[in-house]
Amino acid sequence: MISATDLRKGVSFLMDGELYRVLDYQHSYVGRGSANVRTKLRNLHTGRTIDRTFSAGDKFQEVRLELRQVQFLYQDGDLYYFMDTETYEQPALSADALGDKINYLKEGSVLSLSMYEDHPVEIELPVTVDLKIAETVPGIRGNTATGATKRAKLETGLMVQVPLFIEEGDAIRVDTRTGEYLTRV
Repeated sequence: MISATDLRKGVSFLMDGELYRVLDYQHSYVGRGSANVRTKLRNLHTGRTIDRTFSAGDKFQEVRLELRQVQFLYQDGDLYYFMDTETYEQPALSADALGDKINYLKEGSVLSLSMYEDHPVEIELPVTVDLKIAETVPGIRGNTATGATKRAKLETGLMVQVPLFIEEGDAIRVDTRTGEYLTRV
């Protein structure tokens, strides 16, 4: 059991029969009152994010998630299929559980999959991914003095701002934490 004051970013725990992960937290102590912990939590089964405040005495069951190396195989409707690189099992996750991470999935990508009681919960993306430009308008030189950008659609459907010299078919590196262009590959 862990107390509310032990909640930190990345901690997973059970609350009301649901599995949650702490996305953000803030401890606050008011004068003569007890300490409170304000948190932002993500339900690992549904992908929904909630804000919750706990008192210092609240207790929760901490859970340990097992990480497995998987390779993204394909998408079938609302389900995304992965293959465990050791056992060759093919767990699937729904688009709701993946959320915005689907914008960075490319066939053959190697990722980490979190499992809880032999059920897939969520994936952990690498810090950067390399994706190809599917659509963009031609860049026109001379429009600005410095730092001009344009919108580009990547092969996964993600829209990013890129410099004017980037063209269709180019491969770029994108930061998965912010969704921003880093460099041409």
